[in-house]
Amino acid sequence: MSILVSAIGQGLIWAVLGLGLFLTFRILNFADMSVEGTFPLGAATAVALIHNGVNPYLAMLAAAGAGALAGLVTGLLYTKGKIPILLAGILTMTAIFSINLRILNGANLSLLNQKTVLNSHFMQQLPPFFNTVFVGMIVLAVIIGGLIYLLQTNFGQAFIATGNNPTMAQSFGINSDSMTIFGLMLSNALIAFGGALIAQNNGYADVNMGIGIIVIALASIIIGEVAFGDLSLNFRLIAIAVGSIFYRFVLLLVLQLGFNPNDLNLLSAIVLALALLTPKLQHIFKIKNVLKGSVTRHE
Repeated sequence: MSILVSAIGQGLIWAVLGLGLFLTFRILNFADMSVEGTFPLGAATAVALIHNGVNPYLAMLAAAGAGALAGLVTGLLYTKGKIPILLAGILTMTAIFSINLRILNGANLSLLNQKTVLNSHFMQQLPPFFNTVFVGMIVLAVIIGGLIYLLQTNFGQAFIATGNNPTMAQSFGINSDSMTIFGLMLSNALIAFGGALIAQNNGYADVNMGIGIIVIALASIIIGEVAFGDLSLNFRLIAIAVGSIFYRFVLLLVLQLGFNPNDLNLLSAIVLALALLTPKLQHIFKIKNVLKGSVTRHE
């Protein structure tokens, strides 16, 4: 039971990354590689501030602000510098690595004996692992609710239109560059916020903790889409959270079968690849069944 509760809690807090990446990957229609830098940036910022006596909640907000600044850099390189988005993200990610080393004053920093949002007096009264479930549900409710409200406003619709068709959006007077920069800033702010939360759950920050993060975030998005099919935009945000939990259950099952935890990134890539191939395989099998039925009726 504790293992299942832990998997649900992990799925909830990691879903923040999926929501952040959704803004660029699905709405703006490009993959932002800088998230592999902003995730440890958020973790490093929060851990360093908490280590120096700053309130954990304020530290998480500061982490989100740091992520937004990183997104701003990527956005300016892409929109004003005309650097391809993939390269702009890689440049930002590379620069952030050195920044994280300076923030942590080393490769990692522990939160041992430090107060965090997950080990407060109230959280310690909860059953084992229920603290991550409680915090994860509150955080997701606030983020999903905020995104649903934002995307239904005129500004949010302009943001969506920019991703759908930038040329048409510009013809309606929408500044597509500003919308793209906004999307990158909000996306990376959420990613960094998730990094701050996960660092507190892990008890440390490390400069290398961002490796493979984009695969994990994509898995939440893709698994949710495959599991629930066509949904409205609002329900797709909820599906990401459910997809993140499903993903954690899959990893839990695989690890219970005896796989080496060092293979986690490999397993993550395999799970994502299978999720991406599922619609294609379903289409192939559907065609084969139709052809088989047609032949049978002909005979």
